[in-house]
Amino acid sequence: MKVILLKDVPAVGKRFEVKDVADGHALNFLFPKKLAEMASDKAMARLDKMKAVHDADRSIHEDLLIKNLKSIEGVTVTVTHSANEKGHLFAGIHKEEIIPAIKEQTHVDVLADYLVMPKPIKEVGEFDMEVKVQDKTATFKLIVQAAA
Repeated sequence: MKVILLKDVPAVGKRFEVKDVADGHALNFLFPKKLAEMASDKAMARLDKMKAVHDADRSIHEDLLIKNLKSIEGVTVTVTHSANEKGHLFAGIHKEEIIPAIKEQTHVDVLADYLVMPKPIKEVGEFDMEVKVQDKTATFKLIVQAAA
């Protein structure tokens, strides 16, 4: 069955892709969780419009972020997380937890795609982080503190 993915689905595909999946997988998993819809002619036309809007929004966001990279450069962002006495975090810190701290402390909205982070942070300390948009980069310091 051909489906249009409405969100990124691991081991299936990325948002806005048209994929051929097993009927049972589509009917029992993708459709009930609103992760995909059937790829009809009407849905394909709607997909083209959604892609165009998404690409335009992304382009505007990129341009704005490029203009604001200087305000991120050299900034220190602090995140507090629960840790044990040895400084190991109980849960790793991912991009989605760092982005709100960046926005709160610098007033710059960064998408997760632009934050360079090869693996989650799992310990207390200082880390050099990078925001990369197209060919421009800005580095900032992330301080992870243990919650009291």
